[in-house]
Amino acid sequence: MQFANPQYFWLLLLLLPMLLWYVMGRRHKPTLTVASTASHEGRRSWFSIWRHVPFVLRCAAVVLIIIILARPQTSSPQSEKEVQGINIMMCMDISTSMLTQDLAPNRIEAAKQVAIEFISGRETDNIGLTLFGGEAFTQCPMTTDHAALLSMFKQVNCDLQQQGVITNGTAVGMGLTNAVSRLALTKAPSKVVILLTDGANNAGDISPLMAAEIAKNQSVRVYTIAVGRQGKVKQPVAILPNGEYYYQWVESDADPATLKQIAEMTGGLFYTADTKAKLRAIYDDIDKLERSKLKVHNYNRRFEAYLPFALSAFLCILAELLLRLTLLRRIPE
Repeated sequence: MQFANPQYFWLLLLLLPMLLWYVMGRRHKPTLTVASTASHEGRRSWFSIWRHVPFVLRCAAVVLIIIILARPQTSSPQSEKEVQGINIMMCMDISTSMLTQDLAPNRIEAAKQVAIEFISGRETDNIGLTLFGGEAFTQCPMTTDHAALLSMFKQVNCDLQQQGVITNGTAVGMGLTNAVSRLALTKAPSKVVILLTDGANNAGDISPLMAAEIAKNQSVRVYTIAVGRQGKVKQPVAILPNGEYYYQWVESDADPATLKQIAEMTGGLFYTADTKAKLRAIYDDIDKLERSKLKVHNYNRRFEAYLPFALSAFLCILAELLLRLTLLRRIPE
């Protein structure tokens, strides 16, 4: 338990004058002497014991009120533990070509489904998500809260280019640089980017090989995946007035040579995936990566915990009042 205003505990010093006043008051001798109690010396009546209870209850109520003023708060202590895992940034292409249906139901949904399975199987990894089309952005910073990450992952789609939120094109270099910049903030020895795209770099200010050089300097391994079939594929090339995509057979613009070079430069591996089964096998292979120790910090919210003390103070005051009005009631002069 913690206290938001511990300075109020200085008020506990008020108990000293209260105690002194009570003791001095008890030493006051009456001027009128009545019947002797000498025959009962050595025997303590119930009254001689209970007469001090109201004062004890009053002191307890004061202490409890001071505790309430200090604002007691409960929270689980901040914890830090070491687990086996790696830092991973998943870098995914969301250009409209990812709607190509050579993987069922399409490339983007197949990639999402397999990636979600991969994330669910690596509970102790620190994983984040970068998305890129004509430009790149971080959808989710690296986290071990995989529930939040998966929730964001499920919302990934190719609508941003259609809605004009991001520019058209495929900025592979920008996407990789964004992912590497997130990993550069960590001190873990094992840092990995899983780069998945179906096209060649045709946008952005940073080339894929320049981004690979940046990754190499940051000791980041890049595993590249060229998703989709080569040759003629049925891709969306326009949007109809009703908002649906118009598909047409076009030549795939994938650039496996550059993706392979990125992987070689950074110590990673290059894969091609033209079916969901192959894509799943790729992630299974990446799942066998070395694991290193990560420090995981858990933070918990604080909650006000004054209610038990307030209830106890009320009961103390009520008990004192009842005792003074019943068992310890004084006969008026």
